[in-house]
Amino acid sequence: MPIATVNPANGETLKTYDALGAEEIERRLAAAEATFRTYRTTSFAERARLMHRAAGLLDEDLEDIGRVMTTEMGKPVKQARAEAAKCAKAMRWYADHAEDLLADELAAPADAADSGASRVLARYRPIGPVLAVMPWNFPLWQVVRFAAPALMAGNVGLLKHASNVPQTALYLEDLFRRAGFPEGCFQTLLIGSGAVEGVLRDPRVKAATLTGSEPAGRAVASVAGDEVKKTVLELGGSDPYVVMPSADVERAATVAVTARAQNNGQSCIAAKRFIVHADVFDAFAERFTAGMRALKIGDPLEEDTEIGPLSTEQGRTDLEELVDDAVEKGATVLCGGGRPEGLDGGWYYAPTVLTGITPGMRIHLEETFGPVATLYRAAGLDEAVALANDTPFGLSSNLWTRDAAEVERFVRDSEAGGVFVNGMTASHPAFPFGGEKRSGYGRELSGHGIREFCNITTVWHGA
Repeated sequence: MPIATVNPANGETLKTYDALGAEEIERRLAAAEATFRTYRTTSFAERARLMHRAAGLLDEDLEDIGRVMTTEMGKPVKQARAEAAKCAKAMRWYADHAEDLLADELAAPADAADSGASRVLARYRPIGPVLAVMPWNFPLWQVVRFAAPALMAGNVGLLKHASNVPQTALYLEDLFRRAGFPEGCFQTLLIGSGAVEGVLRDPRVKAATLTGSEPAGRAVASVAGDEVKKTVLELGGSDPYVVMPSADVERAATVAVTARAQNNGQSCIAAKRFIVHADVFDAFAERFTAGMRALKIGDPLEEDTEIGPLSTEQGRTDLEELVDDAVEKGATVLCGGGRPEGLDGGWYYAPTVLTGITPGMRIHLEETFGPVATLYRAAGLDEAVALANDTPFGLSSNLWTRDAAEVERFVRDSEAGGVFVNGMTASHPAFPFGGEKRSGYGRELSGHGIREFCNITTVWHGA
């Protein structure tokens, strides 16, 4: 795949970039290692000062970087600006909390004495250059939720971004440079996927984090495993959205539209499978389908657009194949089901709701990365939980109910990294984020995320 900005609203190639050569890659790896030797010794106060400065610059750039993101991957521009603002918020959160999150942990005096020590503590130390392989769907947020904790912990970052968002990738490197972070502290590597293995195998790179597809995660994890290097993976998701009879069905249906259609439906944590109790199925289906049908599709740079194009032509083709397979095997289309009229120049797909899904359809187990929802009818909570877990993924989940016992049962039995009750899944810098099964392993954000790339060192003092 070429490294290029291709506007998904019209298919026009706006700018192309040459991949870095071996000599430049080596220069950047050497810079990362050299910078880490000194940057790791800086104080939390100094790192926080730099991170706050980066957040302030990002605030100033909201309009411009929002338009860049929209032009590169097609998200509605209002959502792009909101993404940039969220990144600034995360930067400030880590700047304000990193020192406490990474404070020394003292062992209980009795345990220390039992080991013959006067004092024992665990200390979190940075590990070095970390390679981040990041996707296009949230081109700022996915990177910042790695970069903010990594830099605040004293690590340095090497970014291999998706090849269709090169301008956003270069912006991030420039942002941290303008904020005053040392040269080599955060660098963008404009390289193709074929060059990732060489970078990851370099002994100066100590770990990797990847957000993206399952095949990409398998490839990076395989190389990292061979090199005995730590990885954090956040892969696909096919999140269930369960609605029980006690729920506020009207609100659940309204939120469901946002939960499915955000980011043009291209979100790992978007609700994708809507599992509704039979008693409220018809009411929910009517409201939800009407809401999906009413979404405004069009130019993502227009302020009132709610659904823009998919990021790539191949992405739309993949989505069409999943929907066509389901329809051919008996699924019913409640709305959408194809390309919208009058938008032939870009990679658009109409918001779609399908029902009558059966296990023999590809869409039952494969992730739909676009504004397509599947709607299931469940006889009770047992069947709803079984359907929710009938997926190879386990990123997050949603439950709508006013019954406390149903909440406890769902939390106990849900095979996912998150359970959101009476609300849609979202990420926040203070809360751990990640999944299980084929959605990956490890956690981002919160104290759990900042500690993923630290060396947890036991320090024992003799009596």
